[in-house]
Amino acid sequence: MTKKVNVAVVGATGMVGQKMIEVLAERNFPFENLKLLASSRSAGQVLPVGGKEYRVEEITPDAFDGIDFAFFSAGESISKEFGPEAAGRKAVVIDNSNAFRMDEGVPLVVPEVNPAAAKEHKGIIANPNCSTIQMVVALQPLQEKAPLKRIVAATYQAVSGAGKEAVDELKQQSRDYLEGKAVKSEYIPGKGAIRKYQIAFNMVPQLDVFAEDGYCKEEVKMVNESRKIMGLPELAVTATTVRVPVMNGHSIALNVEFEESISAAEARDLLGKAPGVKVVDNPEKLEYPMPLFADGDDAVYVGRIRPDHSVQYGLNLWVVADNIRKGAATNSIQIAELLL
Repeated sequence: MTKKVNVAVVGATGMVGQKMIEVLAERNFPFENLKLLASSRSAGQVLPVGGKEYRVEEITPDAFDGIDFAFFSAGESISKEFGPEAAGRKAVVIDNSNAFRMDEGVPLVVPEVNPAAAKEHKGIIANPNCSTIQMVVALQPLQEKAPLKRIVAATYQAVSGAGKEAVDELKQQSRDYLEGKAVKSEYIPGKGAIRKYQIAFNMVPQLDVFAEDGYCKEEVKMVNESRKIMGLPELAVTATTVRVPVMNGHSIALNVEFEESISAAEARDLLGKAPGVKVVDNPEKLEYPMPLFADGDDAVYVGRIRPDHSVQYGLNLWVVADNIRKGAATNSIQIAELLL
């Protein structure tokens, strides 16, 4: 019987934090005590969890005394300030921000891909970027059959990745646009961006800030994180990330080149047996993955599996997942389950 543990959720009132609480209850995670932490602005709120009510407390260093697992989803600055505090008090920190992902000595873990890495932690484990998670879950089974040579990824990312306010904004913009009213934009491409764009009936080819070479931070994350998770530091990866007017569920068009032959049929068979993957690939019946179907599911959906005739050993894939569940909350809790 698994022993009961004490759990803290940091950022409990946010979109991912609330989903973490939901998934903890769904998966019967064996917590004895649950502490919900957030900023002073949100402290005092009461949230239901598994038939009980919990009061949200303000995050402080002392809040982590006696905690076994601390799930962080309150942004990079909060993770940097309080993550080491929690780890110093013997909690295992599972952090959903970008604060520690590329730090040497901090495992970056997707349980279907590199579960053993979780055991090598020194108090902090990083949860990868949402789009990276679904990409590597789809590619790891193929990499084990035919070594990867190059990945070209184009993402179609839902507004839920930008938070609840962005989802609400998409709804309001859609109403206003259809009613011929002026459309207000505050949250896309980001709260602090010098320009804001309408996302309803539009696409915005920017997630996070731009680097000097013209790549945005989300694209850089996909490159660096996939190399670290898969243990392929020299892997050729490039990405273009786009925000689309979908409420929840990220999609990725993957063009993958291999070092040796792998057919579409072999890929379909391997992915059909892979943990955490659902293959939906029947063009004759017009069956393929869509965000609408992945919403609320923990699986990574893969379809449109077909040969790339422009290279010797290549495949094209369409990969879809719920970015708030498998892309964030569920992956974090799966990491804790590995340690239990």
